[in-house]
Amino acid sequence: MSIQSKHFLNDPETLVVDSLQGLCSLNPQLDLDTENKVVYVASPDRSKVALICGGGSGHEPSHAGFVGNGILTAAVCGSIFASPNPAQVRRGIDLVENEMGTVIIVKNYTGDILNFGLAKEQYAAQHPDKADRVKFVIVGDDVAVGKTQGKIVGRRGLAGTCVVYKIAGALAKRGASLNEVYDTAQWVASRVGTIGVGLEHCHVPGTAAGESHLGPTEIEIGMGIHNEPGHRRLSPVPPLRDLLPQLVEFLTVTTDPERSFLPFKNDGSDRVVLLVNNLGGASELELANVAGEAHRALEKKGVKVERLVSGTFMTSLNMPGFSITTLLLPTESEAGAPDNSLLLSLFDEPANVPGWKWSSSSVPPPQDQIASGTKKQAVTTAAPTDTAVLRAEDPKAFNAAVERACKALAEAEPEITRMDNIAGDGDCGLTLKAGGASVLKALNDGRISGEDVISSVIAVAKVAEEEMGGTSGALYSIFFSALAQGLQANHAGAQTLSPALWSAALSSALTKLYTYTRARPPSRTLVDPLAAFIEALKGEDFAGATKAAGDAALKTRDLEAKAGRSAYVEGDRLKEERVPDPGAWGVKVILESFLG
Repeated sequence: MSIQSKHFLNDPETLVVDSLQGLCSLNPQLDLDTENKVVYVASPDRSKVALICGGGSGHEPSHAGFVGNGILTAAVCGSIFASPNPAQVRRGIDLVENEMGTVIIVKNYTGDILNFGLAKEQYAAQHPDKADRVKFVIVGDDVAVGKTQGKIVGRRGLAGTCVVYKIAGALAKRGASLNEVYDTAQWVASRVGTIGVGLEHCHVPGTAAGESHLGPTEIEIGMGIHNEPGHRRLSPVPPLRDLLPQLVEFLTVTTDPERSFLPFKNDGSDRVVLLVNNLGGASELELANVAGEAHRALEKKGVKVERLVSGTFMTSLNMPGFSITTLLLPTESEAGAPDNSLLLSLFDEPANVPGWKWSSSSVPPPQDQIASGTKKQAVTTAAPTDTAVLRAEDPKAFNAAVERACKALAEAEPEITRMDNIAGDGDCGLTLKAGGASVLKALNDGRISGEDVISSVIAVAKVAEEEMGGTSGALYSIFFSALAQGLQANHAGAQTLSPALWSAALSSALTKLYTYTRARPPSRTLVDPLAAFIEALKGEDFAGATKAAGDAALKTRDLEAKAGRSAYVEGDRLKEERVPDPGAWGVKVILESFLG
């Protein structure tokens, strides 16, 4: 079948904002920060925990359609299939400022994790007294990608995300504490699984019409929500009565070492909530058929469906397809799990939002029985909390080292670009050069100074976010934001930075960085020399630690890529060229220039 490439819109460039404005017309309890594309509850109850979600647009009603009384307090929207930047997310955090705290829920995609995570860490760096009042939940519910294939990046976030914030939002509405909402969201996120199937890919407005990816008799199991290829194709298209049992097997299997993600017992005692989701182009006629057959397939597996809801929750624009999600409920004797009746009551609780589909708060009847017979409000961004002032041991030497590093990155740009043209997408050298130029400007302007190292580190984090962009910018900004936190947490009243304080703060920053990337040495990424430097600094001087970092960067030329852009480059070419990882080389350049 051909891809439907015609759309109803004014202009592809304004489609997202136009859509959000229309949503606020539909739901008068909402307001819109147009510049940052943040939809939020105009008059929230600030005595209760707030929930934020978001990501690239094109998945509507996720996530803006779930903002309102009973689910989300705000949604931060990017362009189509592109994560919003950290400044947008921070605006969202400011808009929902409250007395109890905020839970950020994101799908497991690198851009969402990095940009939402960076915003959270920057907020914590600027408001150390509130650092523990913003929690972060990552939902990865896809069961199509096997454990080996997804070893580094993990499972993709799909429609199970909607189940997580439906339950967490209802709990927050009842007045639960921040930890109660966070813990429940984490538990639900660990027990949802989703599998999708499509007849064809979707079309992104404003792009050229594509050719068909699937034959006229083919379907694809395990397609992602950004046109990613699936797990396998079937031809001819099987009837739903044959297809749904295959999909249910993906969700419930426990004997396949690649896909036993959920702890089903498969002994007749399992109970689930079932969500059937339209990926964008399926008709309601077809979707109800899917819901019935999914229910039937689970019954045949001995799984009791406690709740069944069907509708459009998380789409991939106009993709003709659907997904099914199961939330595996806890057993009565399961330790550490939320109460089963509590989870069901939270799922049943009405939500005053346009995105949530009507559902019955009762157990669906067995299939064999059926077969027989905006308001504006002034919001002021909270001023940063006063941070400690720590001087470098030698402020002039600190400033000189920063200047050397910035100039060294500019000189190294051609070589790093050459490496990245082979091992990545060719922009690493220019990205680092731009970051160095902006840091040098901040140094000359006095915003970076050895007289106030913590403020300088925060300034570097801001430069990385705003001037570098991409994954590298997010990683650098998260690391420096975390470094500022580490310096504040470990200074113990000191006024001057010591080597021991540097080491402790760097170690905590690396630990925080690991929250947002699965890369661990050896991974052929910038993490390799960074981790080598920080580890060596615990027992050696700066020169020894710098040598360890340089050695680690050089070794990346012989490593198999496990993360980053190089993971997508044909492995034999990397072996033939023996080119080091450009990001790792950038870290080497910075550290060696610090040494002088």
